Amino acid sequence: MPARFWNNLEAQYRERLANLDEREKMKADLDWLKAMPIKDLQQRGVVGRHADKVMVLRDVLAFYGVGSVEAWKEIWEAPEVAARRSTCFQTCPGAASAWIRQGEVLAQPVSCQPYDRSRFHAALTAIRALTVERAEVFRPEMQRLCAEAGVAVVFVPEMKKVPWNGAMRWLGPNKVMILMSLRGKTEDKFWFSFFHEAGHVYLQHSKKELYINDGVADDPQEKEADVFAASWLIPHTYDAVIKGFRSADEIKGLAVQLGVTPGIVAGRFRHLTGKWNRFSGLIRKFDWKSAK
Repeated sequence: MPARFWNNLEAQYRERLANLDEREKMKADLDWLKAMPIKDLQQRGVVGRHADKVMVLRDVLAFYGVGSVEAWKEIWEAPEVAARRSTCFQTCPGAASAWIRQGEVLAQPVSCQPYDRSRFHAALTAIRALTVERAEVFRPEMQRLCAEAGVAVVFVPEMKKVPWNGAMRWLGPNKVMILMSLRGKTEDKFWFSFFHEAGHVYLQHSKKELYINDGVADDPQEKEADVFAASWLIPHTYDAVIKGFRSADEIKGLAVQLGVTPGIVAGRFRHLTGKWNRFSGLIRKFDWKSAK
């Protein structure tokens, strides 16, 4: 027998031993899977349907781009991620991180120009005018405009127990992700959430943080993003007029004057007055078919 035959056998034997050792180590981490939304990720095609739990664990770690559970914890349980903005990272770390990670996976291959603040300002101005369009029209256009300014806009359906409307995270020094969930599905919530996340970018909030829009505004930067979104869509000087509206025609008339969809004006009215059942017919709903 030639020497290479025995060398190959030895190499295969050592590789087999290494795989068995790795498998034994991974078995000790299987309990970690209980905190992950495995069924949901399998339904979304993110994780394979394996009878062998070790294979499932490998798929989950590969999805996160890490080699071990410890590496996952170093990234997703870091104080700057877990402690800020939402209790979901404490109560449902698996589902919370899975939603964000899906966005990252979609955003990474999006071709973007280096981030440019003035170009992003122009993009936001153009996108505001697109609010009157159907989702099939505005979605690809807003993604194109943002990509030209260095911002990748992606859509991921919300995960169970993760009540988030949107998120923002810098993927590098010159590229940022805005992640949207379509939670609530109504256009007023969608556009407010988008401009809220855009506010974090435009206002030059920290590039090291993950910003989550879960409706909680007890953080100064979240408040700033809320003010940015509301003012960008409808200047607050119109609030008194909007509160006094009594008819759909008044809503539509101001929408035409402002150049936005009537649903945004109706949403502001409901927010200002607390009359959440008024003007529902003026607020369009989006679905995931229009977001793809």
